[in-house]
Amino acid sequence: MDILVSHWSANFLAVAGYLVAAGGHLLSVRPPAAGRTAAPSPAAPAAGPRRHAVREAVCCQAGLLLALLAVVSPVGYWSQHYMWVRSVQDLLLANVAAALIALGAPWRALRRGLGLARLGRREPGERPPGGPARPATSGPASVAWPLRTLLVVVVFNLAWVGWHLPVLYDAAHAHPWVYAAEIVSYLVLGTAFWRQLIGAGAGSRVAPLRRVVVIIGTVVVGTILGMFLVFGSSIVYTGYVTAHHAGYAVLADQQTAGAVLWVLMLPAYTVAAVALLLRWLNDEESEAFASGLDRLLKPAKPAWPSRPGL
Repeated sequence: MDILVSHWSANFLAVAGYLVAAGGHLLSVRPPAAGRTAAPSPAAPAAGPRRHAVREAVCCQAGLLLALLAVVSPVGYWSQHYMWVRSVQDLLLANVAAALIALGAPWRALRRGLGLARLGRREPGERPPGGPARPATSGPASVAWPLRTLLVVVVFNLAWVGWHLPVLYDAAHAHPWVYAAEIVSYLVLGTAFWRQLIGAGAGSRVAPLRRVVVIIGTVVVGTILGMFLVFGSSIVYTGYVTAHHAGYAVLADQQTAGAVLWVLMLPAYTVAAVALLLRWLNDEESEAFASGLDRLLKPAKPAWPSRPGL
């Protein structure tokens, strides 16, 4: 029990960053005006604009709070002593907290709060004042791979692997400023990555099945990294060779860290993949129903060709 109630940290930078981000978001949160009401998402067709805004705010605040707890709670303390705890912290920051922030879409609340909705780029389904809502998908954009999506996915995976290279991993363990840069990059790049998967704006530009392909590719990258640590027979991260491992071998700690990266990344990606597959199935059913309805309403042509003059 002592391990849960002790070793809390009053990290000034972490607390200040959280207060600025959470406070700025709360100040900018307001329900969408009637003139620019966003169309309800397929996941919650009955939810009104106010309820949708509240749900987004709750998701964003939960993600920011989880990111703070990952740093100032005992998880942050023990991550400096055990690699497997640091793996848990990495997953909380890059996968769980970042996904919640992406679901919360704080950029939309910020635009509404600053009154920039008219000047900014409208999301699909968002209704401009006095005008029709922008369609959720726009033909070629939903078929081709947007360059921004590919760039974000590649950069996120490169950062995920890069921060687990021995030189950067040990540097983050030894130097607080490198450690802070790692945390910020996980949150920023993770939020951008999850926005491509589940976001209402950038994500809707890519077909659901293509986003599932992105998830599979990311899982493969994480699996290779985890397998490398699990099946490795030598110590890769020498910065953790300290007296704190007196009862826990460093190599076993490293292998456990690899197993955590390998296994515990799957729940978030599995949930996202299932949601995207369900959305794809709903889209296919809607398209098939519309196509069948068109065939029923379209008058049938006569089986025999008519002769001229008759």
